[in-house]
Amino acid sequence: MKKLLTLALIVFATCFQARSDEGMWIPLFLGELNEAQMQAMGMKITADDIYSVNHSSLKDAIVIFGGGCTGEVVSDQGLLLTNHHCGFRSIQKHSSIEHDYLTNGFWAKDKSEELTNPGLTVTFLVRMEEVTARVLDSINTDMTEAERKELINSHIKNIKEEATKDTHYKAVVKSFFLGNRYFLFVNEIFEDVRLVGAPPSNIGKFGGDTDNWMWPRHTGDFSIFRIYADKDNNPAKYSEDNVPYQPKKHLSISLDGINEGDFTFIFGYPGSTEEYIPSYAVDMTINTINPIRISLRGKRLDVIKKYMNDSPEIRIQYAAKQAGISNGWKKWIGENRGIKRLHGIEKKQAFEKEFQDWASTSENQKYNSLFSEFKKTYEELNPLQQNLYYLVEGGLGIEIIKYANSFSSLVNISSSNDIDKEKLDKTIELLKKAATSYFKDYQPEIDKEVFAILFKTYYENVNKNEIPEEILKQIDKCNSDFKLFAEEVFKKSMFASKERVIDFLENYKTSHYKKIKKDPAYQIASSLINQYRVNYYPKISKLNNKVDSLMRLYMEAQMEMQPHKLFYPDANFTLRVAYGNTLGYNPADAVTYNYFTTLEGIMEKEDPDIYDYVVEDKLKDLYNNKDYGIYGNNGKMQVCFIANIHTTGGNSGSPVLDANGNLIGINFDRCWEGTMSDIMYDPDQSRNIMLDIRYCLFIIDKFAGAGHLVDEMTIVKAN
Repeated sequence: MKKLLTLALIVFATCFQARSDEGMWIPLFLGELNEAQMQAMGMKITADDIYSVNHSSLKDAIVIFGGGCTGEVVSDQGLLLTNHHCGFRSIQKHSSIEHDYLTNGFWAKDKSEELTNPGLTVTFLVRMEEVTARVLDSINTDMTEAERKELINSHIKNIKEEATKDTHYKAVVKSFFLGNRYFLFVNEIFEDVRLVGAPPSNIGKFGGDTDNWMWPRHTGDFSIFRIYADKDNNPAKYSEDNVPYQPKKHLSISLDGINEGDFTFIFGYPGSTEEYIPSYAVDMTINTINPIRISLRGKRLDVIKKYMNDSPEIRIQYAAKQAGISNGWKKWIGENRGIKRLHGIEKKQAFEKEFQDWASTSENQKYNSLFSEFKKTYEELNPLQQNLYYLVEGGLGIEIIKYANSFSSLVNISSSNDIDKEKLDKTIELLKKAATSYFKDYQPEIDKEVFAILFKTYYENVNKNEIPEEILKQIDKCNSDFKLFAEEVFKKSMFASKERVIDFLENYKTSHYKKIKKDPAYQIASSLINQYRVNYYPKISKLNNKVDSLMRLYMEAQMEMQPHKLFYPDANFTLRVAYGNTLGYNPADAVTYNYFTTLEGIMEKEDPDIYDYVVEDKLKDLYNNKDYGIYGNNGKMQVCFIANIHTTGGNSGSPVLDANGNLIGINFDRCWEGTMSDIMYDPDQSRNIMLDIRYCLFIIDKFAGAGHLVDEMTIVKAN
């Protein structure tokens, strides 16, 4: 283990192989690993300014927003910026035909108008610490994988308890370098987060799905929230007595912009990457998993979009659902194209041949059988994953099926020999609340059409012996007429109707669980879940455990084989720094993209007949009058820009910082040609897309008339 740690901490050797624009780096080690290079590229601050536990640093202004985005604090009153698509669910939940904040935007005139968001949290990192030695204490090669995991989990439990004792903090320990190293993260979580402002969707989501993952981009992808605390500045559940949080640090905002080639960096929470996986894993993702996901999500989107285009009410109801389905769908299409264009599988195989030659030498014999084991394991895993993804994206991609399954807890409690009355009553109340929320954004006609299409696809692509018997029976009764199958289920199931569900819960008796079990939607849901639990999960779990143990060894071996390469860990939704330069790129022959876009491009894209390309009259007036205030640049209003910074999901909402650590943008996307960077980074095509902070402030101030929010912020301008 000591040898591995030494290898991982090698700094800039003469044969340093890592590119400046590739990697998601652990802030704890920036001083040892990255500071010299970052400063050589133009950074004017120190690693200690970025991450410190001894004084306030940039890390104290960065948060996990909700469960999957990043945000940044930009005032001493807890004002927070993140992406519009990160705040989209909250904006949508507050929207209705009467108060259509998705279409019209929302701007609180003062703190009394800010809107509460039950369940929304932000998480600050208090400190991080490497705990590898403690986690792997007493671990040895004689242990089975199950024994190893059990001991590791025991150590992690003790570490977390010790780290949070007598505090209100929460702790998590995460694996890095595929189980070779472990880090502790101590966090402070705030539960009162209020919506302050959001632009109309034709600004915050301008271009919609057509422009998603694309460049050039003209999307004002931001929303504004505020963190509240109790009178002692500690986390607290919502209360009218709570006050705006006073952060240890808030970001200063620069109006100077950025030029091509300038150094810039991103500080946030990238979600997940798989840079070190073998060719067998890439092949399974590209040729088995992604095609299933793309096909089934595409079918769902076709139905949903048809209804959204015909009804303003449905457009509001299904906006967040459609965005969530579409985001992965388009990303996986780009990922497949990118890997194939790069000949990614072949490149992996070429490296693996070199690796095998190296592993065949006498001193590296312990790695010699790695690839024969990988091959065998993935050959078993591939057909299981195929069936699993048809089940998940097909059967469980249907709303009524997922919703019916949420009643399984009620069935389990009610059918118990020793019924816990308190638990039963609590479950019923939770289901009542969930029903109100669920049916607010549900249209059974849409779901019925999706049901027929997805089950037909599932039935036609999965071996009949892999389809649960209960589902086959229902299909046979309808003579394989899937529209009739859908009609029968929706006619008979209470889960298609809010009134029936609420009435059922209001008059619930424990014996009524039998009615749930007879419901056709519930029967389908339970049979699919049972298929997963009995036939897929045990086999997939066993094979994944095997993959985990092989990958742990393979990661160790790669680091041994390439002692002069500086390795960065895969993203795992922990705080990271990524850095590079603003650069354009060439996506195709004779095509060259500039590194920034302007408001002029929005006017060029305007189409009043397409919702995603509607341009507000107020924005057109500002453009025609060139009324950009202090936010314009040489008569132009810059909107977005790109750089070669390595990002992924979770980096949405991350602050983009200049050489002095000032906020210059908000990260929100990647260029489509580079979406394969979760698996293989391409320096020529991988570009992250960022909102220029000047356009964000322009919209807040000049468009929305919410200059009081800008007044809260610390604005700097050198030029």
